[in-house]
Amino acid sequence: MFNYLGDAALVVFVYMSLVFVLALVLRDNSIVDIFWGPGFIVLTIFSIVRNDSPGVLQIVVAIMVLIWGLRLSVHIFKRNLGRGEDFRYANWRRTWKFFTLRSYLQVFMLQGFFMLVISWPVLHVLNNPSPAVPGFIHASGLLVFLAGFLFEAIGDYQLAVFRKNPDNAGKLITTGLWKLTRHPNYFGEALLWWGFWLLALPLIDGIYTVVSPLVITWLLRYVSGVPMLEKKYEGRPDWEAYKAKTPVFIPFLR
Repeated sequence: MFNYLGDAALVVFVYMSLVFVLALVLRDNSIVDIFWGPGFIVLTIFSIVRNDSPGVLQIVVAIMVLIWGLRLSVHIFKRNLGRGEDFRYANWRRTWKFFTLRSYLQVFMLQGFFMLVISWPVLHVLNNPSPAVPGFIHASGLLVFLAGFLFEAIGDYQLAVFRKNPDNAGKLITTGLWKLTRHPNYFGEALLWWGFWLLALPLIDGIYTVVSPLVITWLLRYVSGVPMLEKKYEGRPDWEAYKAKTPVFIPFLR
C-alpha cells in the first residue's frame, strides 16, 4: 500500500547525511534550511524516474514541487547570505553538549524524518496510478496550493523589500499581508500542503496522507515557526501593539 515510503526514507537518509557533512565543513548548521526545499525536489525526481509512465496529475505535481522548492531555497539563501549561522542554530552550538552527534540526530535526521512525513501526499500521487482526467477535488487542491504559494511568496517578498529600506531598521512590518496575519509566510506554507493533500485525497488510501498537512501546520504554528520567532520580540511595545490587533496565523481569525 505504501511500499514506496521505504525507498523514499533511504533517499532522505542519504540526502540529509550529505547536507550534514557540508554543514560540518562550513560550520553552519543553518544551511539545512536552504536544503529543505531541494530535498523534496530530490524525492520528486526519484519518484518520477522510477515511474514508467507518469500521468498528467503526476507531472503537474512534480512541477509544483519544483517551483515551490526552488523558490523557497533561493529565498532562504538570499536572506541568509553574509549573515552567518542563524541565531537558533548558533545558540544550540553554544549550549549543546555532544554538539556534533546531537546536531546530526536532532537537526538533520529529525528534519529528514519530517521531510518524509510532509512529502507523503506528493509521494502518494507520484507512486500511484492517477486518473486520466483530474477531477473537482484535484482542481480544488491546485487552487489551495496556489493560494498558499502566493501567500508565502508575496509575504516573503514584502518582508524583503521592507528590510532593504534603511528607514525601516529595527521596525516591524505591519502592512500588506502582514496586516492580515503576523506570519503570512508560515500560513501560506501550511496552506499549500493542504493543497497537496487534496491532490492525493481521491487516490486509493490518499486520505491517510492528511498526516502531512496536520504535521506541518502543527510545526509552524506551535513548535519551530511562530513560537520561536515571536519569543524574539516579546516585551517590545511595538510588537505587543501589533500582536494585540493582528491574528497570529490564519488571516481574520483571532
